[in-house]
Amino acid sequence: MSTYVQLGRVEAGLPPALVDDEDVTSDRMVYVRRIVPGSAGHVWQVLLSPQGTAVWLGHGAVIAGPGQTYMSDEGDAGVVRSFHPLEQLRLSWHSSAEDETSLVELDLTPVAGGTRLRLWHEGLPSALRSAMQERWEQRLDDFARSCL
Repeated sequence: MSTYVQLGRVEAGLPPALVDDEDVTSDRMVYVRRIVPGSAGHVWQVLLSPQGTAVWLGHGAVIAGPGQTYMSDEGDAGVVRSFHPLEQLRLSWHSSAEDETSLVELDLTPVAGGTRLRLWHEGLPSALRSAMQERWEQRLDDFARSCL
């Protein structure tokens, strides 16, 4: 199990969840930030709905609560590590059983015009970071549209 799954962001030497920087840069993670239409309650509800989860995590993935496993039809799988309704969701993530586990965290913050949704994906091999940056940017764009 990787250090990123065992430790939180601060303990692993990464920026804390409450940073407001436009861009967080690190060679150790992927970071995507979007303002999503709707209240934190609405965004949280869509985030965990079968339709919303299919958009951002993959078809077939079900987020049931802390300690529960999930798997998408694409093969991405993991365990819900932290579940704080309306605020934070943290998941271990890997795309196949042979891959090292990494950590995906989503934070929700109410802001003018909607909810700020920030996604960190930590512990990825450097060869995957660029592709995962593009993947999460596209998926969060699609997710924001699904919240309308």
